[in-house]
Amino acid sequence: MTTLLIYGAPDASPDLFHVIPEGIVDPFLYAEVDGRRAATVSVLDADKVRAQGIEILDPYQLGADELLDSGRSRHEVDLEITLRACRELGIGSAAVPSDFPVGVADHLRAAGVELTVEPEAFVARRRTKTEAQIEGIRRAQAAADAAMAVGARMIRELRGGLTSEEVREAMQAVCEGHGCDLPDDVIVSHGPQGAVGHEPGHGPIGEGEAVIVDIWPRDRASRCWADMTRTFVAGGMEPAEELQEYWDLTRESLDRVFAEVRAGADCRMLYALSCEPFEAAGKPTQRTKVPGSTLDEGYYHGLGHGVGLEVHERPNLSRTPDTLVVGDVITLEPGCYRKGFGGCRLEDLVLVAEDGAVLLTDFSYDL
Repeated sequence: MTTLLIYGAPDASPDLFHVIPEGIVDPFLYAEVDGRRAATVSVLDADKVRAQGIEILDPYQLGADELLDSGRSRHEVDLEITLRACRELGIGSAAVPSDFPVGVADHLRAAGVELTVEPEAFVARRRTKTEAQIEGIRRAQAAADAAMAVGARMIRELRGGLTSEEVREAMQAVCEGHGCDLPDDVIVSHGPQGAVGHEPGHGPIGEGEAVIVDIWPRDRASRCWADMTRTFVAGGMEPAEELQEYWDLTRESLDRVFAEVRAGADCRMLYALSCEPFEAAGKPTQRTKVPGSTLDEGYYHGLGHGVGLEVHERPNLSRTPDTLVVGDVITLEPGCYRKGFGGCRLEDLVLVAEDGAVLLTDFSYDL
């Protein structure tokens, strides 16, 4: 059994919140070794951590009084407590995540503790979502569906010089009512803004413009995210011929990929499948661009990503290798864009099952 170490605070570390789902803001060492789970938390948070079945290594029992009385800084005390905890647990080597603090790593390594960065050991733990996390994601997606409905209505009616900021604020209020937070930089980008990557959108929305609305609420109780995108025509007008073409290609891409999502599916294959409608129509993709060049038109991004305690997490559905597993929650979000015009993106959230995909998004694709 591999020994694992995480150093951080559950409030800031998704890996640590996964094992200790509590809003603890002070960092500490968490260890898994020989079937034991232990953490160096103080009495302030000990009851919360103990309730998760985790052994408490009290800093004062590891000599914090002596260290504090010696005049060492708080940072130096924390480093030494971490080392003493490793010695108490008999840890001579351990796997750590890629974001393990370099200062802590240096101190442990200098004292002879061998650390190996093994991101896969930690990614795998979070891929299959727990029942509580799935419920949290469903709540966040329900908030997203409700907020998108409000945004769509405002964009369709286009009253009084409506701005991206006003749509964003209204959607945030809806998410608040669902017990979710919606970040300030969610995307309501209209016209040419829609072709500019993660441009959040600003200013008055013009009649007939394409409006890309990409929102990612987070459920407060579980701290899990949802993610969805739809594209609308402002003022309820008929879409421009170019936008309709982009929508047709994007919908075809989405439909093709969804039919192939299941446990064991190769993520690069899914990405390749998503590119085919665009390439057949002569639109550039990451697969057809000149190597070394930057693509900023056509279908210039990946197909999607995992969603959970982070809004962007593994697996990656793009040009890097990954394989879907049961319990993954992923986005499927193809799109097509032209600079100076805008574009179209459609994004669904799906749960990966053994023999297919469960659609979590419940919202029309209509422009």
